[in-house]
Amino acid sequence: MGDLTDPAGPRPDREQLVALLSREWATLAELLGGLADEQWTRPALPGWDVHDVVAHVVGTERQLSGEPAPPAPLGGDEPSHVRNPIGQANERWVLSLRDRSHSELLDELRAVTAGRLAALEQLSEAELRAPAWTPAGEADYGRFMEIRIFDCYMHEQDIRAAVGLPGHEEGPVVEAALREVVLALGYIVGKRVGAPDGSRVTIRLSGPIERQLHVAVDGRAKAVAELDGPPAATIALSSTLFLRLAGGRLDPTSVLGQIARVGDPALAERLATNLAYTI
Repeated sequence: MGDLTDPAGPRPDREQLVALLSREWATLAELLGGLADEQWTRPALPGWDVHDVVAHVVGTERQLSGEPAPPAPLGGDEPSHVRNPIGQANERWVLSLRDRSHSELLDELRAVTAGRLAALEQLSEAELRAPAWTPAGEADYGRFMEIRIFDCYMHEQDIRAAVGLPGHEEGPVVEAALREVVLALGYIVGKRVGAPDGSRVTIRLSGPIERQLHVAVDGRAKAVAELDGPPAATIALSSTLFLRLAGGRLDPTSVLGQIARVGDPALAERLATNLAYTI
């Protein structure tokens, strides 16, 4: 997906989207198929164990298949990890699937993703580019599916972190997930980091995916293929850690020792500690 003129690279077409989602869902199912019952109950995200994360993926794909969301539970306050309407909808699916056995839930994951792939294969390019709501705002349906690759990959990594089975840190799916973060770099550097106007920053990914990511702030922060001068600050870290931080999965202060920082010390530290952008 690399492109010398566009730091994010070209958008995947329908065939590529189907292939990427197929690979990610197959990888996730293979990972889950090797887990012991005890591993399914390990904490993975605030309020969710591994079983709940899988239920969330299943519920989202069932909703995208046209199934209505389960009704809200009667009575009681929302759990502390539910912070917005999207979180409320996610929680309904998780609660509705919590009584499934682990093997039943894995079967549901395989079934719903097979159905989703079959439906996506039938879409025309025009249908893929039709206007649609996405978690990133109004765009088109294909854009929503690009975000689904990122989301499913991040949840795979949530599960891997929970059960102590690292892996799948490079390849086409990871490149697609990284593309999502590159698309958000302007927001990250301009809004989250607060880089001053006229500044330039570089994020060097040291592997398994090796990449130089540049952002220029000229009234508005924007990812660029190359800088027109030296960066005011540079950070260097692994691509795996970069994706985990961008997804808000780690406290950045706990991993600062794994992030090299060069240039303006204050700007470099703000860059290293404010990469999270997902809700």
